[in-house]
Amino acid sequence: MKDNIYSLMGISDELFQFSEKTLSSLEDRFKEIDKTAEYNQMKVISAMQKNRVDAACFAESTGYGYNDMGRDTLERVYADCFGTEDALVRPQITCGTHALSLALSANLRPGDELLSPAGKPYDTLEGVIGIRSSPGSLAEYGVTYRQVDLLPDDSFDYDKIREAINDKTKLVTIQRSKGYQTRETFSVEKIAKLIKFVKGIKPDVICMVDNCYGEFVERLEPSNFGADMIVGSLIKNLGGGLAPSGGYICGTKECIENCGWRLTAPGLGKEVGTNMGLMRQFYQGLFMAPSVVAGALKGAIFAANIYERLGFRCVPNSTESRHDIIQAVELESPERLIAFCKGIQAAAPVDSYVTPVPGDMPGYESEVIMAAGAFVQGSSIELSADAPLREPYAVYFQGGITWHHAKLGILKSVQEMLNENLINIEKLKEK
Repeated sequence: MKDNIYSLMGISDELFQFSEKTLSSLEDRFKEIDKTAEYNQMKVISAMQKNRVDAACFAESTGYGYNDMGRDTLERVYADCFGTEDALVRPQITCGTHALSLALSANLRPGDELLSPAGKPYDTLEGVIGIRSSPGSLAEYGVTYRQVDLLPDDSFDYDKIREAINDKTKLVTIQRSKGYQTRETFSVEKIAKLIKFVKGIKPDVICMVDNCYGEFVERLEPSNFGADMIVGSLIKNLGGGLAPSGGYICGTKECIENCGWRLTAPGLGKEVGTNMGLMRQFYQGLFMAPSVVAGALKGAIFAANIYERLGFRCVPNSTESRHDIIQAVELESPERLIAFCKGIQAAAPVDSYVTPVPGDMPGYESEVIMAAGAFVQGSSIELSADAPLREPYAVYFQGGITWHHAKLGILKSVQEMLNENLINIEKLKEK
């Protein structure tokens, strides 16, 4: 591109030229992302064709939702996509935390113990588990919790995991993505090795993977390697930017049946639940998901390459393999963190005029700043960034339903810091 079309969005010529030089080195990596998207696209189409999806599947159901063909077919499609016996895919699941809470509470009983072999889970799960006191937590129902922290190199401490597994250990939860930590995201290969290790010690233990942000990033999923449940939100990867709500749990017949009882009521289970007229968005979102995830991955890699060249630590770094769509950047000051989020907000198609500010959020211990001008509220497959205001002031960037929107968001975040003199413009000229 000869002309700086991004000047319409306030991007300086210096920053644009800097970004184009960066982008020219990423062609081969982008081709590999497209190959993975192609593989996953065929996987989705195959599952839809196998289960004979037709226009009748998009019909709205009401009331109890008895005999909802679209809902039941969609769950078979998900099970086939992820290589599981069954699935629960419902608009009544409000978010990823709700889906995880549902899966845990459905499969744990008083006296059981929950083990996290990857350290402390995501902030919003602290109240669910009872790490932070909260009404209705698992702790209130007599479920105990134990965790094994990661080793300094972010690998699993297998010796301590072996020691931690005991007669009470009923469920092991593995968080694939980093959450608000600057550790690496676990690859499917590493998760598969951990599951095999755990099952070798206690074969009947339930292994659950928080799969949020990781779906379709690789060609295989944790469920292809022995995970009893994988769990996520439809306003992340699998909704493809079209699902306005919902969550999913894919897994063994027994685990999913338990989740059905917990979602509705004992004796009712998966047989009830209106689809709220969302079937077309759910099917089409899943169909679009491989391409949407590919765009988000390109944005994450572009972000890492830009910010590393500006002197900031990125997790993953600019050359590492990718196992989720999230890019963490350690910005080293609250001022840069806030400016980054202001730039992301200014790139949004919705609420671009809004200025994000830090504040208290339900489920979070620290003040949090969030930038998102999304068509679906809270949709983190759309262009967004968020962060707790605590050292090392790392921001977590994700999404962009299209690659070009992700690119704009990154450029606006840098431009905002340039405008506020938080980055020296000479850094652009040095590279």
